[in-house]
Amino acid sequence: MIRFLILITLFLLQKAIASDRPNLLLMISDDQSFPHASAYGSEMVSTPNFDKIASQGALFTNAFCSAPGCSPSRAAFLTGRNIWQIEHAGTHASSFHKKYLTFMDLLKESGYHTGHTGKGWGPGNYSDGGRKTNPAGPIYGSKKGNYSEGFSKFIKSKPKGSPFAFWFGSKDPHRSFEKGSGQRSGKTLEQAEVPPFLPDSPIIRDDLLDYALEIERFDKDCGKMLELLKKNNLDDNTIIIITSDNGMAFPYAKANCTEYGIHMPLAISWKSKIPTNQICEKLISFIDITATIHEAMSISAPKEFPIMGKSFLNKISKLKDPNIDTNSPIYAGRERHSSSRYNSLGYPQRCIRTDEFLYIKNFRPERWPAGPGQKFSGKSGSRLGPEHGGYHDIDACPSLSFMIAKQKDPEIEKYFKLAVSKRPKEQLFNIQKDPGCLKNLANDPNHANIRNELSLQLQEYLKETNDPRALDGGDIFETYKRYSSIRWFPEPEWVKNNPKSVPKTPWLKGKK
Repeated sequence: MIRFLILITLFLLQKAIASDRPNLLLMISDDQSFPHASAYGSEMVSTPNFDKIASQGALFTNAFCSAPGCSPSRAAFLTGRNIWQIEHAGTHASSFHKKYLTFMDLLKESGYHTGHTGKGWGPGNYSDGGRKTNPAGPIYGSKKGNYSEGFSKFIKSKPKGSPFAFWFGSKDPHRSFEKGSGQRSGKTLEQAEVPPFLPDSPIIRDDLLDYALEIERFDKDCGKMLELLKKNNLDDNTIIIITSDNGMAFPYAKANCTEYGIHMPLAISWKSKIPTNQICEKLISFIDITATIHEAMSISAPKEFPIMGKSFLNKISKLKDPNIDTNSPIYAGRERHSSSRYNSLGYPQRCIRTDEFLYIKNFRPERWPAGPGQKFSGKSGSRLGPEHGGYHDIDACPSLSFMIAKQKDPEIEKYFKLAVSKRPKEQLFNIQKDPGCLKNLANDPNHANIRNELSLQLQEYLKETNDPRALDGGDIFETYKRYSSIRWFPEPEWVKNNPKSVPKTPWLKGKK
């Protein structure tokens, strides 16, 4: 009888603990830059559901992804570790080893019902890392574009009394866009908000409106998820996070450690814990969001692979100024993005972002940041293609095509070169004055001290976190297999001049 009472007590205690643990709903767009949400004052887009979550909790004005490309950014977010600390998963379209436990893995182990719909982690091959399911959780499929159907299936399959964690990864606003769709929806060219690094022209504006319309489609899908939460009486104890994975798919944004490549929209609510209408200006990294999830949901990463971020839960869960602490800088980086240059080599970058400045270190300035303009074409891969048929680290788009066509126009040339020309080893931008990252201050004597200070701070952090780029050159990143398509490019001058400097890429053998 006593044993029976003990079992009943334990069962009721476990049930009470489970019911008290918060749920998690993540909603992530694909290629959306800050400040493209109406909560930030943008008039190009209307995002009532993002705005709603921001008003019900906190709106973040300084949130940054860990990499300006989807696959490594999502991997860093899931693990809470910098891209250079997760091997293959830190580069694009590679693999994701099971030893790097994600918060979705840990939540499942601790009794959560987990799953995802749409785009989880990827592109890449998680099975080669020993995983049976996507690092973002098991897939709950839906008809094309009907993401809420996947969430509905997930909720219906949830065991009664079990907390849940769900990852909704939209494919909006990823390229390609339906050309002219923004204007057809009623938007006007005058509404387009042209960032400083793009030329102002009707073609660019039209492209921006198409991008804006896809952000609005993502926001509508978020609204459907929120309705399902409410319908199932799950909204009060659910942490809701809406953000993006990396910057907008335009030249000099996505796949660049520039401001529009890494600065993200972010809104977080938790009705039972987070006060409403907060604006957080503190610098936040995605790995800090991971740390916050860990604290809020009582999970811990394994000691051998600790998370590197710091939780900000106490900053937003109490009625006090969430910005009272001195801002710590954030760090980000990139390796290979697309197959965009000789031997599919990457364009390694690391950066440090403070309140005022962005310092970028380009580890291989001899390479083209967007890839060279020409590649081999044809089935044999031996025929050289058109002069400007490359630049594959920029998504194909009307904006790029326009800049290529008008590159000799003095008004357009500077924007084109900004996107595709080789860059110096160091770049320094005053973000408060130059959010478009147009004027490099690295060689300005008046900024020598801040450049040296940030360079040293970045180098110390990279060494402290065992970044191969800071320790031994980092050529190991080039050995990680790419599972997506491969392009072939002519041998560049730096290879001809110093063939021994070419990193080994054993995974490319037999590909051609």
